[in-house]
Amino acid sequence: MKKSELRKIYLGKRKSLSDADLFQCSNDIFKNFIHHFKACPGQKIHIFIPIEKFREVNTQIFISYFLSRKIRVFVPKIVETKLISVEIFVHSKFELNQWGISEPVSDRDSGILDFDFVITPLLYCDRQGNRVGYGKGFYDGFFEKVSEETKKIGVNYFNPDENIDDIREEDIPLDYLVTPDEVLSFSGSSE
Repeated sequence: MKKSELRKIYLGKRKSLSDADLFQCSNDIFKNFIHHFKACPGQKIHIFIPIEKFREVNTQIFISYFLSRKIRVFVPKIVETKLISVEIFVHSKFELNQWGISEPVSDRDSGILDFDFVITPLLYCDRQGNRVGYGKGFYDGFFEKVSEETKKIGVNYFNPDENIDDIREEDIPLDYLVTPDEVLSFSGSSE
């Protein structure tokens, strides 16, 4: 199935979930992540801030957990046409950007590329780790720069069903997908 079709289908599926479903699914995804990856103090995790109007996985649960355990947290910010990675702390200030998305006030790119994990937003992911995002390519560009050891992890409410037919050469697949039901590995690792 083409990305444009999958994007439409999975945006619709998200909209059909109740607020209680979103809350429960986000909690289940968080529990599966913590159980499987066992994040620990000193690690560096890049994670997106959820866009409420798109009903994204509530990563605020993850962020609070990481910060409370001295895990370094970095979030994306779009500056001009580039995704940078800003380190945040408990008292970091945020503002809404021109699209109504919460971003840190700081424009200071951390320069960090050796993250332990990059937790990535997506609309859909197939069983090969190929993902459908919002079509802007920000994360593919970001994935090109991060260390090869960085684990690229998608979080989604839905398990893979369809294959994505229109994969491009510049599309970079995920290493893992965490859903409310399971953690899928695409790297051949049994970690």
